[in-house]
Amino acid sequence: MKRSRIWNIVFLGIVLIFATVAVYAPVATYPFFTFDTVDFVTDNPHIENGITAHNVMWAFTSVDAYNWHPLTWLSHIVIADFFGMSPRAHHLANLAIHSASGLLLFILLLRLTVALWRSIFVAALFALHPLHVESVAWVAERKDVLSAFFCFLTLFLYAGYVAKPITVRYLLTFLSFVFGLMSKSMLVTLPILMLLLDFWPLNRFQNSGYDKGLSQLIKRLITLTKEKIPFFVCSLFAGLVTLYAQNSGRVMIDLRELPFQLRIENALIAYVKYIGKTFWPQDLAFFYPFPSVIEWWQIISSLFILLLISIVAIRIKNRSPYFVVGWLWFLITLLPVIGLIQVGGQAMADRYSYIPITGLFIVVVWGFPEFTSGIRYWRTILALLAITVIFVSAALTRQQLSYWQDSISVFRRTLQVTKNNYEIHSILGTVLADKGDLDTALAEHFEALRINPGYSGVHNNLGLTFAARGDYEAAIRQYFEALKLNSENFDAHYNLGLVFQKTGNLDAEIFQYQEALRINPNFTRPYNNLGIAFAKKGELDKAIDQFQRALKVNPGNTKAQNNLEHSFAIRKMKSEGWK
Repeated sequence: MKRSRIWNIVFLGIVLIFATVAVYAPVATYPFFTFDTVDFVTDNPHIENGITAHNVMWAFTSVDAYNWHPLTWLSHIVIADFFGMSPRAHHLANLAIHSASGLLLFILLLRLTVALWRSIFVAALFALHPLHVESVAWVAERKDVLSAFFCFLTLFLYAGYVAKPITVRYLLTFLSFVFGLMSKSMLVTLPILMLLLDFWPLNRFQNSGYDKGLSQLIKRLITLTKEKIPFFVCSLFAGLVTLYAQNSGRVMIDLRELPFQLRIENALIAYVKYIGKTFWPQDLAFFYPFPSVIEWWQIISSLFILLLISIVAIRIKNRSPYFVVGWLWFLITLLPVIGLIQVGGQAMADRYSYIPITGLFIVVVWGFPEFTSGIRYWRTILALLAITVIFVSAALTRQQLSYWQDSISVFRRTLQVTKNNYEIHSILGTVLADKGDLDTALAEHFEALRINPGYSGVHNNLGLTFAARGDYEAAIRQYFEALKLNSENFDAHYNLGLVFQKTGNLDAEIFQYQEALRINPNFTRPYNNLGIAFAKKGELDKAIDQFQRALKVNPGNTKAQNNLEHSFAIRKMKSEGWK
């Protein structure tokens, strides 16, 4: 490689990193985003306590937050151990990983295709596209940026293995893939991506008789698939563990609540919407509510668009192999989160596009030069167009980032660009209540109830707001209404326990904490509160048992430890005749 080309690569890599950091720099001043970050970071004792043997073991065995992603947990633990619970450090960690992923994508495509300018353009689009703001600005989405890093690293190592197929390179590729799965199980489709790269640009099909006919193609496909059997086995394991985690957390939507036909219809429309938001990233939202009604024309037109692009991709696969590879990259990597297995009430999510739209970038960036090469001054035109697109994308990303400056801003922006978004109305109400704006909070909750009277979560959030006002009777009514709609609502049981604690109803308090722990036995607070309730009743043995359970879940829980020691002391005094 010429020295001038090496310097060009280094220079472009530095510019890419600098541009990414410059565009995302404001995120360093943002507070934690409320939603989910409590479970992931701010109120998670395993994260707060930093690096300990127990917390490392917990990271590998926990299915908290309805996922199994030990490497993601470990990344949070390490940042907390070194920098505490500073939002700045956690945000900068996300930004650093995102920047590294963009650089790695540049190096990966350059190694695969030797196309310097196309590779840097795809990497710049990845680094600076507005759809990626959610994954970078939301600390709880560390799993996105971390899994993308290992996705691109795995493919880079795989390209090295193909160039020189030795055991060490294969094992390094496999290890990187395992790390990716331990960051986010969405990477279960990565072995299929490796097969796509075998087709183009690695050309492992053509080199073994692909042009001789279908039989040779099938034989080669079987051979290349066998090569990846360990990868597919790991994908299967990660997928099963994720299904277990989500099922145990009761976040998977039942088919009776959301029929499979409706899921397929929404998936078709969501695919097209992801394409649309990739090329026209307007009205991006934190939460896109699942539509109550899907019009037939939306289904037909979405199916037509997807089939048309797929047919074109297949027909030109020999002349333009990048097209079918990029298109299938998009379709396949999005499949695990397209909603066929529905988790939560969203119809789609910007964060789900983090890796998939890279395939669309490849299609466009490699396609434009091919289809415009006959135009006069086409190189100059494409260069100017590329620079314009990057600057516009960076500006839109900075604008989208501004909506993430705090939780209220995120939710209000979402309500501006979506309709009938009852979940966000209720979540916004909870955030406003935490800030003391109780009247506005109640208005948001009642708006959510107007849109969907049967939503259990709204009643729970209303209960929290009434409790904050000191209206415990109204709070209790709302919690029971939430349980009437969903008897397995952990939050409603736990919050009822808190209200009964304030009103002095010990038996009711104990029952509600026990129900909360039946649903989620891995949450520390109910154990400690239950222990205190038993101690108030004079049942010290039961109290001690609950404090010990709290410490088993979280050995660093100082409140439970102090309560346990105090209970032992009281029991000892009583056994010695003290009154």
